[in-house]
Parts: sequence; structure tokens; C-alpha cells
Amino acid sequence: MFKFEPKAIYFEKEIIDYKLGNELLEKYKNIPKYEISNHNNIEEMRKKSNKEFINMKRNLIIGVRKTHKFVENHKTSDFLVPYTSSGCTASCLYCYLVCNYNKCAYLRLFVNREKMLDKIIRVAESSNKELTFEIGSNSDLILENTITNNLIWTIDNFKNSKKGYLTFPTKFDMVDSILSLNHQGKVTVRMSVNPEEIINKVEFGTSRLHDRIIAINKLKEAGYNIGILIAPIILIDNWKELYKTLIQMLNQELSAKVKKDAFFELIFMTYSYIHTKINEEAFPNAINLYNRDIMVGRGNGKYAYKKDIRNEAEKFLREQLYRYFPNNKIEYIV
Repeated sequence: MFKFEPKAIYFEKEIIDYKLGNELLEKYKNIPKYEISNHNNIEEMRKKSNKEFINMKRNLIIGVRKTHKFVENHKTSDFLVPYTSSGCTASCLYCYLVCNYNKCAYLRLFVNREKMLDKIIRVAESSNKELTFEIGSNSDLILENTITNNLIWTIDNFKNSKKGYLTFPTKFDMVDSILSLNHQGKVTVRMSVNPEEIINKVEFGTSRLHDRIIAINKLKEAGYNIGILIAPIILIDNWKELYKTLIQMLNQELSAKVKKDAFFELIFMTYSYIHTKINEEAFPNAINLYNRDIMVGRGNGKYAYKKDIRNEAEKFLREQLYRYFPNNKIEYIV
């Protein structure tokens, strides 16, 4: 059973004005605590070297979210919504949240959940069409739920909304606590999968592939809508064999209920100079995901796969999915 035990708590004093803030302070009453003025700017973190990346991930930051701007999205939701957490306890080598060296990928919890969910419900009910809100674009809510029970709280309270749907992705299998909830079919869980070799070498601190598949089956049995992200697609030397085996494994182990109407999303990895510098120091023995032979610069120190390489991979993956999942939609490939 996964259990995150922080080595230290950094908190904004305003959290004592919220029920969840007090609950978290009590939960971790024996953990060292440090008051901070701004969860976005923790001086002690800014001064640490890249090699301290893993140790910083062991801290927990608790604050009040000030930004509530919805961003339009045109994939599997209508809006990306700032929600109850940002960052993660895992250490995936490609993590897009590593946006400013090692200063924003650790787990931050936001205790003003009532304000955030209230805005979602108000926007949903005022719209002349059904809207879907992505609430997990900055964190992993299945992981966060093991600390805050926020996902349970969210689903329990969102069911009272007259309109709207919620969706979020995850790399974790700790779903049992939400299986019995009355979600009324308003929630789509999108499980991120990758070949086991890539999970082992790249997605440190996340659930095993087999456990993720079991979680998908449980969620579908509980009535949740299911999406499957093959993401990020990483083209290491034996990528064709790995991804073919992954798709075969999904075909064999996913339940008939899942295979009836689950949809797919395919996302190719982007990488950056910042990732390279952090990983060299924090994970000196890890695989190097930058391959100059098949990657090209995209500006701002970012890299993507060359067009011909990516097109070959997309064609291959489409063929494999059509072979093993001919009735399941690919929502998009990016």
C-alpha cells in the first residue's frame, strides 16, 4: 500500500483558515514544519542544487491557490482547471512540470478546494452545453487522494452539479477508495501506460503496468468512463517491440467492459535541456532520453522527435491499435 511520509512540511499561514489545512497540520503534527510566505517562491528550494532533486521531492508544501484561470482545451476536455494540487512525489525523467529546474515539481497541496470546485460547478451550470473539466493537468489526483482524500471529496460534491463532467489522468493504481462513490457517470479516469521496461527505467515512483491495468478494470466495473493514455511515447532502441508488447498486453488483460468503449490518447515525448541538466546530477546512472540522432530542437531548449521518425512511429502505433482494438477510438495523437 502506497504511503507518502514527508520529511518536512512547508506551509503558508493562511491554511489555518481552512478545514483541510488544519486537518493536514494535525495529520503531520510530528513532522518538522516551516512557515513560508509564498508556495511559488521558497527560497530554500531555489538555492538547492540539481542533485538535491529527489530529496526535495520528499517535502510537502501546503498553501492556498491564488490562480483560478481556466484554460481552453480541445482534446478530451473543454477546460484545463487549476485544482487541488500541483507537482508529484514520483520522479519521471521527462516530467513537464520540471519547468524551472528543480523549483516546481515537488508536491504542493492547496486547501481552498471549496472555492475551486464552486467555480467549476458555476461555469458548468451557466453554459448552454455540457462541459468537461480537466482537473488533473498539474498533478496526479489518485496519488494526492492518498494524502488529502480530495478526490473522494470532489466526486461526492460534484455529483450535485446539474451539468458538467470531470476528467483526470493518473499513473497510480490506488483507486479502491473511489470505487464505491456515487459518481453518476460524470467522471472519466484516464490511465497512463507505457511498456514495463520504460516504467522501470524512466517513471520512478509510479505504479507497475500490471497494477495500472488491474486498476482500469476496477474503475470500469465501478462505472467510471475510461481513457487510456499511451504516454509519453519514448523511442528507445527497441521501441517497436516494446510498444507492440504493451498493446498486446492491454488486449489480453483489459476486461471486455473496458474494451467495449475505452478511448486512446497518444502523446509523444518532448524533452528539454533542463531535464538533461537535472537528470545528469540527480539520476547519474539513469537512461539518457535525449538522442541527437532522432531528435530536433523546437526552441526554448526543447526537443522533439524528427518528423520522419515520428511519422513512422505514429503509423506503427495506429496499425497495432487497429489490429488489437479495432473498435476503440483514438481521440488524438500529438
